[in-house]
Amino acid sequence: MTSSLILFLVSAAALLTTVLIPGWSDFLTLSAPCFLAASILLIRSGIRRVRRKQWVVVDGSNVMHWRDGKPRLETVKEAVAQLEASGFTPGVVFDANAGYLLFDKYLHHRAFAKRLGLPEERVMVVPKGTPADPTILAAARDHGARILTNDQFRDWSDQHPEIKDPGYLITGRYASGRLKLDL
Repeated sequence: MTSSLILFLVSAAALLTTVLIPGWSDFLTLSAPCFLAASILLIRSGIRRVRRKQWVVVDGSNVMHWRDGKPRLETVKEAVAQLEASGFTPGVVFDANAGYLLFDKYLHHRAFAKRLGLPEERVMVVPKGTPADPTILAAARDHGARILTNDQFRDWSDQHPEIKDPGYLITGRYASGRLKLDL
């Protein structure tokens, strides 16, 4: 964005110079197309910046326990809805046992995605015997995302020092029967 802005300003100055200073009008054939190209680049970089997704990785197995300490998929759905309403793009990661805790049976990512109303590629259930924490932390790092959880990931702080950055971990809770996210 910065380089596009600089190119735009330089080409605007060149165009203005060719129009205002007598004898420089021959450079109009060069400065006008440069100004047009710089304008297009500036607009495109602005559009890309607006479209850039702000990812949040949701620790589904943590969030589902936030209301009364009981596992509820509705809590995760509510958190996802609040994130989307705030302009974030959530992806959810569950431990392998999440389906058993919620529905007394194993659920894969497709089933969770359908129940959450999310695209399949934004929901993951880690394999049995694998902790979800490293997957959550790696996904956040890979996507430049923040993490919604009340877990502090203390066991992983050496490999992921970014968890200590203010605002990297988004916490939440229920207060007066309503979900509050610390965005």
